[in-house]
Amino acid sequence: MTISAAVNAWFRAEGRDLPWRRPGFTPWGTLVSEFMLQQTPVVRVIPRLAEWLDRWPTPADLAARPAADAVRAWDRLGYPRRALNLHAASVVITGRHGGRVPETVPELLALPGVGDYTARAVAVFAYGHRHPVVDTNVRRVLARAVEGLAEPWAPNARRDLPLMESQLPADDAEARVTNAGVMELGALVCVAKNPRCDVCPLLDQCAWVQAGRPEHVGPRLRTQAKFEGSDRQVRGLIMAELRASDVPVTPTEIAAVWMDAAQRDRALAGLLRDGLVTGSAPEGYTLPE
Repeated sequence: MTISAAVNAWFRAEGRDLPWRRPGFTPWGTLVSEFMLQQTPVVRVIPRLAEWLDRWPTPADLAARPAADAVRAWDRLGYPRRALNLHAASVVITGRHGGRVPETVPELLALPGVGDYTARAVAVFAYGHRHPVVDTNVRRVLARAVEGLAEPWAPNARRDLPLMESQLPADDAEARVTNAGVMELGALVCVAKNPRCDVCPLLDQCAWVQAGRPEHVGPRLRTQAKFEGSDRQVRGLIMAELRASDVPVTPTEIAAVWMDAAQRDRALAGLLRDGLVTGSAPEGYTLPE
């Protein structure tokens, strides 16, 4: 017995009304949303996604603009390298695919910034193909409900994809619902801390519950490093300074955003190396064109 029937029934009744789940949402919108949702909460993505798609409703619209526009529009979503990759992907989609987001996993994987998860998510959620889609939330549900473990293992495609594949219905449409439903269950109910087992649709068949909810044994997955005081925070402050300026930003202006010179220089060097900032101390620094 798989978890799909219970998950699909629950998802149809309890799934959130999110923009990318609505009828008529475009494959381009799905691709943009998947880029934005990487390590960024849904509540922060929704308004930025709407603004982005109003401004650039097609890949060609974005490809026609400088990369700096994409970085500015990304604002404070975090990890702005995603904005550069999305702009680069729009250029490839426009030039190589006639402005249409490709639908096969290999073609999607060939786009800048698109990894295995994003490629499968777009193929499934935008085009309805049958593939297993696995993120952290899905891995946690599979670990508990199917494998009887308190916590998931580290990402491992050789383990993750066949396990999720084994839970998918044969019907493409129902498999799509299962992918979305397991993801939603992990986000809302089967959460990392204090899972809400009393309202879980899998309570009666969850292997972890049936085993008595055993404690996790073994090493724990590493959590994301603290943001406050990190190089990521300093990078964000430098990027904010550049986004707010229409002229090159001087080293003196950058020096004002963070007191620790060594950390500030390290963050700036990383931004230059990643292509998110261009320029030099004599000429000033700008967003990439």
